[in-house]
Amino acid sequence: MSELLYVPVLQARSHAADAYRWLSPTDQRCIAPLWNLSPRPGTAAPALATEFRKELGSVGEVHRYGAGWIDAPFADETQVAVLADLVDEYCVYGRLRPVTGPDRSALQKAASLETAARSGRPIGIRVRVTGEWDAAMAEAVRSLVARADPGVRVDLLLDMGAVPASRPDAGKEALRALDALYPLAPWREVCVLSGGFPHVTADMLEQGLHEEPRWDWAMWHDVTQSRRPYVPVLRYGDYGAQPADAIAKPPSPQSGGPDWGFLRYTTERTFVMSKILHKGRERNEKLAFNRATARRIVELTSFRGPTAGAAETWLRDLARGSGKTGAFEKWLTVGNAQHMAYAAHMLRRG
Repeated sequence: MSELLYVPVLQARSHAADAYRWLSPTDQRCIAPLWNLSPRPGTAAPALATEFRKELGSVGEVHRYGAGWIDAPFADETQVAVLADLVDEYCVYGRLRPVTGPDRSALQKAASLETAARSGRPIGIRVRVTGEWDAAMAEAVRSLVARADPGVRVDLLLDMGAVPASRPDAGKEALRALDALYPLAPWREVCVLSGGFPHVTADMLEQGLHEEPRWDWAMWHDVTQSRRPYVPVLRYGDYGAQPADAIAKPPSPQSGGPDWGFLRYTTERTFVMSKILHKGRERNEKLAFNRATARRIVELTSFRGPTAGAAETWLRDLARGSGKTGAFEKWLTVGNAQHMAYAAHMLRRG
């Protein structure tokens, strides 16, 4: 069994499942995604079960080499009741692990703890710290851990949420949380999750390539450069090549959408973005524009080349004119696939 290196926080959607599928078996074995079922406000129970089963199915199909966690952080009480049996099925018979947290409802906690006991799999305790650490949270986590079956291992998923430039003390808050939470249980895994990918606007892309610092990666270094005794066992996690709040958005209609999107590429210290067209121009003009967009990325000195993975191969082919442009979901697949492969590489390198 490969050692866990990286925990990407992903939407339980087909484009994210495809990104995970694009990874090599070696990378899949050391990457354990935290999959998030989409919020579906106002959806009636029968349709809800159908939609959630579709999302769970797309995730379950790609977990051949590695495991992951499954969470429904936005489900209300009615939806938790519908979800309980579905999550149980994919944890008992698949490679997924249930997730709960101190801020969840009594029903959600009970259902997740029961699934963990039935499946014999570890349970993830997701603790959100989106601002300052609340010391009262430690007692809530202690109480939740105490309710787990004695035979069930527990994983700490410390979720720092979005970490933009305006949150320079996020590393300090993460350490405060870890100082309080680490002693509470014999954690199987301790993962620190955060998101640094920006919200992209049209004006950001007017000059071609645009770069944004990876503030979440900087926060991780703040944590690991501390001299805390638990640092060697910490695992890195992020929200991939999407903003942290993307998982909170309900699925959008398949048709429509804006005239443009963007390609993403991750370097050691920055996220690189460049505009790509979806519609609004004559076909040949649009293809030429999109191939030029891919060439800007392929010509970066930090571009890792097609041997780095399927995403780089896709970008190279588009730049050469031998690949298809795709649309929003394909661009998300490419962006998350290259990011996950690169994150695993960087963490493996140490």
